[in-house]
Amino acid sequence: MASVFTRIINRELPGRFVYEDEHTVAFLTIAPIRPGHTLVVPRLEVDHWIDLPDEAQRELWSAAAKVGRAIYKAFQPRRVAAIIAGLEVPHTHVHLIPIESEKQLDFGLADHNPAPEAMDEAAERIRAALA
Repeated sequence: MASVFTRIINRELPGRFVYEDEHTVAFLTIAPIRPGHTLVVPRLEVDHWIDLPDEAQRELWSAAAKVGRAIYKAFQPRRVAAIIAGLEVPHTHVHLIPIESEKQLDFGLADHNPAPEAMDEAAERIRAALA
């Protein structure tokens, strides 16, 4: 059975995409820790990131760097953090989170009911920074 991320990638479920290429996509998480919190996901459905083939690893981190630079430009945080936790969805993904301090790297801070307008605006800011 396809992961929820594969279903988003295949447009079977909605997603606020900010980037995509042949190997990788990036879309906003539905439960952001901070505005601009983005997931970078390989199209290849592999549960644990250490099991990704080397080429897929390179493509994933190349895309994460591009999107991370765009998040930095769009939100001007002190840092853009990259986290691979991957316990909630069995499909490798990198969380990119604009932060001012490491205390903000707490999934307990996630907003499970973000305003759609704020999500749309965050996606537009990242897309504009990528353009």
